[in-house]
Amino acid sequence: MANDPDAGLRASLARHKLFASALLVLMALLTVAGYLMPPGLWAGLIRDAARAGFIGGVADWFAVTALFRHPLGLPIPHTAILPAQKERLGQALGRFVASHVFTPADVSRFLGTLDSPGILARFLNDQTATRPAAEALAGMLPKLLASLEDGRARKLMARLLPRVIGGQAAGVIVARALGGLVEGGRHQEVFSFILNQLKESLQAREEVLRDAIRERVREQGGRLVGWAIGASVAKRVLTAVNAELERVSPDSSEMRDAFDEWVRREINRLESDPARAAELGRAMQGVLAHDTVKAWAWDVWARLRRALEADAVRPHGRSVAVIEGALATLGQSLTQDKAAQDRVNAAVQTMVLKLLPTAQAEMAGFIGRVVGAWDAGMITDKLELRVGRDLQYIRVNGTLVGFLLGGAINLLALAAAHGKW
Repeated sequence: MANDPDAGLRASLARHKLFASALLVLMALLTVAGYLMPPGLWAGLIRDAARAGFIGGVADWFAVTALFRHPLGLPIPHTAILPAQKERLGQALGRFVASHVFTPADVSRFLGTLDSPGILARFLNDQTATRPAAEALAGMLPKLLASLEDGRARKLMARLLPRVIGGQAAGVIVARALGGLVEGGRHQEVFSFILNQLKESLQAREEVLRDAIRERVREQGGRLVGWAIGASVAKRVLTAVNAELERVSPDSSEMRDAFDEWVRREINRLESDPARAAELGRAMQGVLAHDTVKAWAWDVWARLRRALEADAVRPHGRSVAVIEGALATLGQSLTQDKAAQDRVNAAVQTMVLKLLPTAQAEMAGFIGRVVGAWDAGMITDKLELRVGRDLQYIRVNGTLVGFLLGGAINLLALAAAHGKW
């Protein structure tokens, strides 16, 4: 065949078969010649040596041929051994490979020479490889989120949140968060937001507040005083409040400075006073226990989940970018961090050795099934191509050994017959 990958093996096997067969034919011709020669020392020596060589060559030809097929096509018992026993051969081969090749010691020794962190780091640092991985991981998010049972998740969060938040750790977390806001000046932005909301609220409810102040003046001073100055007092109070709020500029004001001082003081108290931190934790615990807050939190989670599910299916979504960045960061860490490399090596070795017994059993069964399912003709052809050339040397050696042994026996017999032993 033009595209036969075993063409070289077939040609080599044919040459070795031809040589072994030619040697066997030579023994046959020498045997015949020995019988045709005039009786004498050389005729007997050649005849006996060639006959023994021929018999040895035929016996070894039969043995070698019987491994792969029936000699001369005759269904002689215990011939064509390999095709007939391919299932048992496959099982034995599988057990040998699993038990003597993939041993714990050999696998552990191989893993010790394998640069697992380097292989993983090169994969993680290759954007062409991590991009599909990040997309695949992002694509798993909807299924992962869908697999969460809301009822169980809520019960678990209801048990965990009070424990996490209702203690001194809550104060430390809040203090660190506030510290980050203060260092970046973001707390003043929060203060401005609160002031703006207050201004808008006052403007929207000015008439209601004006009536409330007038009613309060009337209650305290009587109907006459309320009628005379109630409206004026209400107007002055609201004007003063609005003016004071307008004075609180983004650059500086006494109120902003006081707010800044209060926030910093509270941060120090939360970090240094366990009682204050615990008090904050209990307060947050109470807030989170309120049904309204719980409903709001689960509504936030539902919105976040829908946003994640929608983003995960987009090839250029934020989820893919975040996962891809995390994989790249992990790759850089494995490149530079010796401790991380040692942990990866230890994890790989532990995982592989733990799975090895199961893998050995599966490997033995797999090899046995594959070899057992091979076509008898195919297994005969494959095995003969790979070991048949060496087996031809058995035929050659058998022929030559028989020839030499036959000649030696002839000489010994002559020596014994003539009393020269």
